[in-house]
Amino acid sequence: MSDLEQPGQRLARGVCRHLAGRGFATLTEFVPEAGIRVDVIALGPKGEIWVVECKSSRVDFVGDRKWAAYLPWCDRFFWAVDSDFPSEILPQDAGIILADDFDGELVRWPPETPLAGARRRALTQRFARTAAQRLGLIIDPGLAMIPRL
Repeated sequence: MSDLEQPGQRLARGVCRHLAGRGFATLTEFVPEAGIRVDVIALGPKGEIWVVECKSSRVDFVGDRKWAAYLPWCDRFFWAVDSDFPSEILPQDAGIILADDFDGELVRWPPETPLAGARRRALTQRFARTAAQRLGLIIDPGLAMIPRL
């Protein structure tokens, strides 16, 4: 763990580890469409798509006015918080994952709101392309310097 990591990044790592244990592939800082960036998106073994927004404090949560825009991009929406977070302030129709730097625990399930087929397909493709591009940059950082057509 780096000392430069922010609390939300540490929560995201614990969430990703927890979801990996459930068979999900995850990406952090994912952009489903221009102007929207989610903390964690997870693609499940049956093609389900979950979005997890990580909140490290009450101030962080209260100041977030963007999260409702994430709902059309997932089958289930969760908040990830640590054990000290006042979870009673979180909306009741969202799931909760208690997390720390190393793992997480799903403590409240949200309702399922299935994505339309066309949106699921487009989002799954964007997930796959983003994952492949990020892997490519790890394997060959020089890819970042190649102009896109």
